[in-house]
Amino acid sequence: MGRTPASRHSVVTVAVLVVVLSGCGGGGDLSFRNEGPDDVSVVSDDQTSTVEADGGMVILDAGCTDGDVLVTFPWGRTVTLTGPVCPDQEVVIHDQEVDLRPHTDH
Repeated sequence: MGRTPASRHSVVTVAVLVVVLSGCGGGGDLSFRNEGPDDVSVVSDDQTSTVEADGGMVILDAGCTDGDVLVTFPWGRTVTLTGPVCPDQEVVIHDQEVDLRPHTDH
């Protein structure tokens, strides 16, 4: 028994809806705090950002990263945080080190 054009249309519509909804999950904000004296470069999900010294950055509704997070200091040292990094964690950058801590609201 074959599918009618209407039933094929329904299957395609459901498949597209599932793909669209799965991409909308978000799931929380990613937080980065730089307690160090220098600006650093952060690469997360193929996006590069600068987190200023004594500053911070929040990526709204990002959910967990797809992979690792790279933090590069101005003198070239790179620290890799094995991903995924999720909103329940906060990336805290120090003078020469990077930590993952449980996220707390400040």
